[in-house]
Amino acid sequence: MAGTPPEEVKKALSEGRKILFEHEAKSLVRRYGIPVTRIEIAKNEDEAEELAEKIGFPVVLKIVSPDIVHKSDVGGVLLNLKSKKEVREGFRKIIQNVKKAVPDARIEGVSVQEYAPPGVEVIIGLTRDPQFGPLVMFGLGGIFVELFRDVSFRVAPIDDMDAEDMLREIKSYPLLTGYRGSEPVDIPSLKNALVAAGRIGLEISEISEMDLNPIMAYKNGIKVVDARIVLR
Repeated sequence: MAGTPPEEVKKALSEGRKILFEHEAKSLVRRYGIPVTRIEIAKNEDEAEELAEKIGFPVVLKIVSPDIVHKSDVGGVLLNLKSKKEVREGFRKIIQNVKKAVPDARIEGVSVQEYAPPGVEVIIGLTRDPQFGPLVMFGLGGIFVELFRDVSFRVAPIDDMDAEDMLREIKSYPLLTGYRGSEPVDIPSLKNALVAAGRIGLEISEISEMDLNPIMAYKNGIKVVDARIVLR
């Protein structure tokens, strides 16, 4: 089923990278119908300010570097910036933090992203099993994924019914349907994203792993806040 790799994958492999930049990963999954936060790359403070205005405040800034995987650990992420002044200062601060923490890191720029308000945090993952091929994962996301390991798996391809079963299998399912007065999340959007993740695994054989985490799930719709794709 795999065909010609998408441009994002070809570009990364041509540059000797095994991990897509976040904006590349989001561009790829968005084409499969999975909603993502808007993201643009700024090379300087002026561009960051212009892009923030274009996207709309508040925004998030993140370092873009092939040498930095865990951006928060090096001071490479700033959240909920509400003005042009905060964006300019934030751009400078991120560059300073990264140069101090990882002096030799190659810096491609700083991503300016739409800020996603809090929702129910879930994860959709993809891994490639030597025997079964692409496996789709669903679970409670954010920091809780490693703490509770409340996840379910299916071999791709998956259909709407498989996706429904995956949602129901996790212990945290009541959080999705409205727990103690909280609003239920958009279950059809989550199921569509799971089916799409299976298609990505089948159609792009170069992908070894994919983590969409966290995905903010709302009453109406979902948004991928962070995306990581690792190539074989």
